[in-house]
Amino acid sequence: IGAAFAWATTTICATRAARLIGAPAVLAWVMLTGLVLTLPWALFRGVPDVDGTATLWLIVAGIGNCAGLLLVYTGVRIGKVGVVAPIASTEGAIAALIAVAAGEHLAPGTGVALAVIAVGIVLAGVTRDSSNSESSTRDREAALFGAAAALSFGVSLYATGRVGTELPVAWAILPPRVIGVVAIALPLAIAGRLTLTRRALPFVLAAGVAEVVGFVFFVLGARHGIAISAVLASQFGAIAAILAVFLFRERLSRLQVFGIAGIAVGVAVMSALQA
Repeated sequence: IGAAFAWATTTICATRAARLIGAPAVLAWVMLTGLVLTLPWALFRGVPDVDGTATLWLIVAGIGNCAGLLLVYTGVRIGKVGVVAPIASTEGAIAALIAVAAGEHLAPGTGVALAVIAVGIVLAGVTRDSSNSESSTRDREAALFGAAAALSFGVSLYATGRVGTELPVAWAILPPRVIGVVAIALPLAIAGRLTLTRRALPFVLAAGVAEVVGFVFFVLGARHGIAISAVLASQFGAIAAILAVFLFRERLSRLQVFGIAGIAVGVAVMSALQA
């Protein structure tokens, strides 16, 4: 659940920054911040022996995380956090399904709790705004970005969980930072489009730090079970949606409120079953 709060912080800070300097620039600075934090840590721990399978998981985790973040940042720039974040947070259910398909076993009844959480997350992303058709159109487009991000994040979470059981934490979370810097930050810098304003600076720094903290929590939790850790971490969507109501004055529909309540109930039931 620590990952959920950290990633909710990332989402809120990145939303503010994306509306100031654009999604690609925000992702670049978030990855640069993360690289500054994780590279010295990883080198201090020493370079581990990595086989071909672990290398593949590292690449999948890195690409999936970077792509998912870019999709989320684009979505929250044009639409509501309360729409994008809960939909993107279905990553946990997707990662859990992948884990189950790969042979991970869950406690009896946990499947029902996972289903309740998944339904709640979807409801939390439903929007109705007939008074403003332009806003509704933007939210629908944002929802599509959120759905694409969920698929990308789900694969990335599972890959991170797999490699996190074999490698030190620092090396498990380093690849997305490296890929983000090489594939996003460097091209933007070369093209002269790596923008950063004084107003956006604290938000991208906070987002970068919180993103790393979230992955540290997730990797540590995934060592005890990828499926459960992924679903608990996915609560960042509900947390971010609630924060957006107060920080960005977004409105939650009745269905969204029901969805967030369903998520809370599902988490409580699942936690009790696992205990």
